[in-house]
Amino acid sequence: MTAKETVQTLLDQLPDNCSLDEVQYHLYVVQAIQRGQADSDAGRTISHEQVDSELRRKWLLGAK
Repeated sequence: MTAKETVQTLLDQLPDNCSLDEVQYHLYVVQAIQRGQADSDAGRTISHEQVDSELRRKWLLGAK
């Protein structure tokens, strides 16, 4: 789907009285999801266990 088609689909789903701020927010969400999917497809992810370990080390033991 092209960017223009994505925007048209989004606009078709939003209510007619939505604000420009709401449109921008939804475009941001669509873009963030697409970036996340691209990262996942390219293998640029880390496991849940690794995130859990890093957060526990940072917040429970203090940042080093």
